[in-house]
Amino acid sequence: MTATILFVDDEPDLEALILQKFRRQIRDGQLALIFARDGLEALEALEQNPHVDMVVSDINMPRMDGLSLLAKLQEAEEKKSTIIVSAYGDMSNIRTAMNRGAFDFLTKPIDFADLEATIEKTVRHVEMLREARRRQMEAERAHASLSRFFSPEIARRLAANVDGDGIEVQWRDVATLFTDITGFTSLVETAPPQTLGELLNEYVGGMTEIVFAHEGTVAKIIGDAIQVLFNAPGDQPDYATRAVACAHALDAWAEDFSARWKARGVNFGATRIGAHAGPALVGNFGGNRFFDYTAYGDTINIAARLEAANKHLGTRICVSASVANGAENFRGRPVGDLMLRGRSEPLRAFEPLPQARFEAPATAQYAEAFAKMEAGDAAAMPSFAALVGMHADDPLAGFHLKRLLNGAKGTRMQLE
Repeated sequence: MTATILFVDDEPDLEALILQKFRRQIRDGQLALIFARDGLEALEALEQNPHVDMVVSDINMPRMDGLSLLAKLQEAEEKKSTIIVSAYGDMSNIRTAMNRGAFDFLTKPIDFADLEATIEKTVRHVEMLREARRRQMEAERAHASLSRFFSPEIARRLAANVDGDGIEVQWRDVATLFTDITGFTSLVETAPPQTLGELLNEYVGGMTEIVFAHEGTVAKIIGDAIQVLFNAPGDQPDYATRAVACAHALDAWAEDFSARWKARGVNFGATRIGAHAGPALVGNFGGNRFFDYTAYGDTINIAARLEAANKHLGTRICVSASVANGAENFRGRPVGDLMLRGRSEPLRAFEPLPQARFEAPATAQYAEAFAKMEAGDAAAMPSFAALVGMHADDPLAGFHLKRLLNGAKGTRMQLE
């Protein structure tokens, strides 16, 4: 590296002395020197030579003194490391210079050995700053590129090249969401390719933006299905709360999206969401050549099956008790105890509700009917019948009424 130094001093003999002192470094390409006689001339030199690495400036000069020049240098976007030179007894000005951002100072008469040592120290400082800026620019470019393909937290970690910081495979407690679209296979078979491409890109783009707004990690996108993680790769103690809030936001956006496309003559199905919380094996499973940050384990399988359970229940969001119990101020109603495929024990599930619907009288009526069903009370059937009579648009109440009419008892249910 060749360090370019601007010397600013109005003493006529200084330039020759400096060139003589540093002739070897100049010959070897270690230093390049520029000279100016006052602050104004220095600013002109810097405009013509923006690559200057450091400035060595006297304080007492005509037209613009060294302190005024230092103030101008500190206003610049790229600040130059500056060494201030002053008389030994002028400590007041030296103190002012250091307060204004000078990197170091020298006293007159200049000791050239001291000057050389100070320049070497400053050059090392400049090199460190330059390397830090280079790394920062590389990280920013990498982050901008990675953000096109990865969730923001993963992109940040990859761009920073943090070894083993949440990217390596590990067991973590997570909350995970699965989303899917009803009737999507039929839509793929009937919609023109151009329409389908526009539709799916808008849908996936909108859904992932919501996930990112809740600081979730998109683990997988497979066609119309999206898998989301919370509390991975970074720590999020409120991960269950985030999962519920994100599920509500995804549901609202998807319903609006479906309505907009229906107005254009495209019958886009409902989005179903399942959520569960628990331990999972999380990390990069892409081997040496690919990057595939995702999660595996029973927790992930349960979330996927809760998403599928919505089809039978008539709900759009179905979450496990671990999510409902872990979320702050959870608002919802019990679905029942689901016997999911591959599990020997039932899993209590809930339907999260928006606040207005949770506070509606129908939710209290449902809770009463569910409590009777859970207790084995024969009055559960007429309670659900009354609820369905008043709210025919409540598919979950209709689901339970149908079960009871078919002779089922209690809240445990096997979903095929």
